Amino acid sequence: MKRAQIVLVTALALVALSGAGFVLLWRANWSGGKATTETHAHIGAGPIIYYRDPDGPFFSIAPKKNDAGKDYVGVRASEDVAFEDKPPPPTPNPTSGRRIRYYRNPMGLPDTSPVPKKDAMGMDYVPVYEDESQDASTVTLSLGKMQKTGVRSEPVERRTLTVPIRASGRVDFDPRRTAVVSLRFEGFIESVGKVAEGNYVRKGQPLMRVYGPDLSNAAAEYVAVLNSRAAARVEGAKRRLVNLGLDEATIASIARSRQVPRVITWLAPQGGHIIERAALSGMRAAPGETLFRIVDHSVVWVLADIPERDVSSIAPGQTAIIRARSYPDRPFEGRVAVVYPHLNAETRTARVRIELPNPGGMLLGDMFADVEIAAGGTDKVLATPESAIIDAGKRQVVILDKGEGRFEPREVKIGRRGDGFAEITSGIGEGDRVVTSANFLIDAESNLKAALRTLDQSGAGK
Repeated sequence: MKRAQIVLVTALALVALSGAGFVLLWRANWSGGKATTETHAHIGAGPIIYYRDPDGPFFSIAPKKNDAGKDYVGVRASEDVAFEDKPPPPTPNPTSGRRIRYYRNPMGLPDTSPVPKKDAMGMDYVPVYEDESQDASTVTLSLGKMQKTGVRSEPVERRTLTVPIRASGRVDFDPRRTAVVSLRFEGFIESVGKVAEGNYVRKGQPLMRVYGPDLSNAAAEYVAVLNSRAAARVEGAKRRLVNLGLDEATIASIARSRQVPRVITWLAPQGGHIIERAALSGMRAAPGETLFRIVDHSVVWVLADIPERDVSSIAPGQTAIIRARSYPDRPFEGRVAVVYPHLNAETRTARVRIELPNPGGMLLGDMFADVEIAAGGTDKVLATPESAIIDAGKRQVVILDKGEGRFEPREVKIGRRGDGFAEITSGIGEGDRVVTSANFLIDAESNLKAALRTLDQSGAGK
């Protein structure tokens, strides 16, 4: 008798390993790293006919332990094998009232069970409800599985999207803040102050001492008019000095002293750095000749080349973040001032001028910089986090959270992207909740369900 039982156990093991259509049904609970037999009236009944290794395809006629010290699991008569090719009639779920048709393998293997069970990895088989067969697009997950997979969802809302456009640029001077020092008369430079290229000068700081015959004659006429008390001629004499380039402070000094100076001290017209100095002591200066060039660096330009495809998204007034390569961790903020009205025919780019403050003169002329312009409109659009989009190339899908653990894939059309969000032009509406994490798992679950439903329908038609 004992030998017959051993033969029976061996035959059953070979059948199970050959995969000849038999499905072993067992349940095992893992507690503290040890496998223990779980007995439920609705799972199995009858005497234990053999024992199996919980970690492998080994069997025994009597209780024993495997090499890892785990107890072999008893297999009862009603749990042994099943010969059904189709799932049994639907059974009700006592907790929700929904009727369960069968249980399927959680890893997507073509294996079903009429009763709850676990796979070889200890994962619960997934119930397939009767009402789910009517809606192949809906996937239902238990609360425990949602927590394990980290499913998260967010509502679709209207928000302002800013699309960052990145380009390379260089720092340039603002010509409106550049002053050229030259004479309006033929003169001679008697001496030059202690200033050179690169030095910073303040407005009104002496630059050089100048003598000019025309300037001296105009100053003498102005003094004579003042001494004669001919008020009608004073304004004309003063205007001649102004036209020769004399500043108000120097004219007021002549009026107070009533003396004609031999040389005139020429002052800096504005504050800034001297980027060019041609004046030399004793030189003759022709009218209009550039003697000094002074640039105010408190505000600079950044000229960026924007690709042609992004030109329509750029408009004056948009915020731009500048990161000079000399200061990668120090962003500078500016505004788009002008989009130049022509393209570079060779590079197919449009030039954009950005104006920004230059605290401490940190940005130097011709520095290279990385430019990021916050483009996009000011109107709010329907948007969802980019993590919710499953982009398959030709189509984009989101997973709708319909509540109570039910999820539905929905194809959508997307527009602009920016700030981690994507504009939704069609497919879902405001207030719909979309899955933002673990959505790929749910999408795979949906595809698997559709495939199983197709197989089920094919089997029913036979």
